[in-house]
Amino acid sequence: MKQYAQYKTITAHSKGLFKAKGSKFIALAYPVFSESEIKDLLEKLQKEYHDARHHCYAYRLKPDASIYRMNDANEPKYSAGQPILKQLERFELTNIIIVVVRYFGGTKLGIGGLIEAYRNAAKDAINNATIISRSQEDIYKLKFQYETMNEVMNIINQPKDKISQINKQFDESCELLISLNKDVAQVALEKLDKLPNLEVEFIETR
Repeated sequence: MKQYAQYKTITAHSKGLFKAKGSKFIALAYPVFSESEIKDLLEKLQKEYHDARHHCYAYRLKPDASIYRMNDANEPKYSAGQPILKQLERFELTNIIIVVVRYFGGTKLGIGGLIEAYRNAAKDAINNATIISRSQEDIYKLKFQYETMNEVMNIINQPKDKISQINKQFDESCELLISLNKDVAQVALEKLDKLPNLEVEFIETR
């Protein structure tokens, strides 16, 4: 059977910490899958850490890490976002964001000191996380009538650990968001295609 590329990411939120000359750098790492999800997360953290001086971050998205961004948040250019991003690259992680919030301690650290602080805070968050290898997955939305639900569920429940439900809405008209491992996607879609009155919409690859 053809093997598809895997990528490394983290399983859940983790936190790191670095202190230097009174300043405190709190690193917050999260698994993420889209820029809209990142936008919501950044807004949430801005409220939660509203008293922090800076909210610097870097993220990588997609199995091949083809989407990436970094933000210095008014720290000197390349002193914050870039060292965070380099840690993501060093550990070969994607579908992840690390936000480092800084509480200023009254003493300036200089460019070199800032780079070291943001790098070490991000590294600590990664070291405190659980890293896993994941197969690429395709996300699909299924729309079908309630009477077809048993047949749909029989297909997506096999094989185990290859197809998972992300979101569901069951009523007279049902919607189901599922993720399919690349190595079973074709077979599963062929089975689903044989069911009457079923709509399948491709959303994205993760």
